[in-house]
Amino acid sequence: MPPSTGLRARLRAELTHEIKEEARRQLAAEGAPGLSLRAVTRALGMASSAIYRYFPSRDDLLTALIVDAYDAIGTAAEAADAGCRREDFGGRWQTVGLAVRDWAVTNPHEYALVYGSPVPGYRAPQDTIGPASRVTLVLAGLVDDAARAGMLVEPAGSRDLPPLDGEVLDEARQLADRAFPHASDEVVVRAVIAWTQLFGMISFELFGHFHTVIDDAAPIFERALLETGHLVGFPVPEAGPRRAMAGRAAVDGRVPERPPTDQEIPDRSAAAIVGSVDSHGPTHGTTDGPTHGPTHGPTHGTNDGTTDGMNDESDESDETWYLI
Repeated sequence: MPPSTGLRARLRAELTHEIKEEARRQLAAEGAPGLSLRAVTRALGMASSAIYRYFPSRDDLLTALIVDAYDAIGTAAEAADAGCRREDFGGRWQTVGLAVRDWAVTNPHEYALVYGSPVPGYRAPQDTIGPASRVTLVLAGLVDDAARAGMLVEPAGSRDLPPLDGEVLDEARQLADRAFPHASDEVVVRAVIAWTQLFGMISFELFGHFHTVIDDAAPIFERALLETGHLVGFPVPEAGPRRAMAGRAAVDGRVPERPPTDQEIPDRSAAAIVGSVDSHGPTHGTTDGPTHGPTHGPTHGTNDGTTDGMNDESDESDETWYLI
């Protein structure tokens, strides 16, 4: 590779990183619908036309941020699971759950981007599905490992419940075929319930629904991990949640951070994180349709051609950017 080519590649990578970092700052301040290519270029001192060689539209930039967020939370879950003893299925469940929450409270705006309200006018491309699936596949692998090892215990009283109906069985079997080949239909359903309950608790915490009700959500979340693990059928963890957190810290080399306090984030509502609850939302679903997920595909909003108003503008250019 000629030296000039390598230099251009490095410069392009550096500027791409700077663009995304500035976009994340805007995301925190304005919410996803307020993300503007013009504002990004202004903050970085770029010509407005230059950014199109990196991100042709606001939606392309938004997609890059979404992929990064999904990859980051997926990496956190994978690293947490990798640091656990394989046969400690209950401990793995706890450790992964704590890692997901820790990432969320450390990165509330990125969490809101992918698990909050839909972004009006945005429809995600297919290349978001793989990153979005990473954290889910950690759960699926954990449940399937326990099922294959014969280590799942049916929760007390579950036989007293009505049997799964035909539609639920069909959905469970489709999920099992994709990711839980050794798990029963009942286990698959319980795993989905448990996983979504944990994300619901994280969302309640980050979007302010525990305000004046629960001062410290961490102990409640730790208990929820025990309860939901029991629902799935995992054995009791070999170590308690606090030790699981210590084990996770050893994986990524840092002490897990506590959630920010109300003083550090004065307004912890969804509006503060992603804009208005009604229109500023960052998950990728239509405003009246399904959200994004590995089983539903990338339906992060509708594509009505909305842009941030820059496409009809061709003001000054900077030849330096054309070299990258």
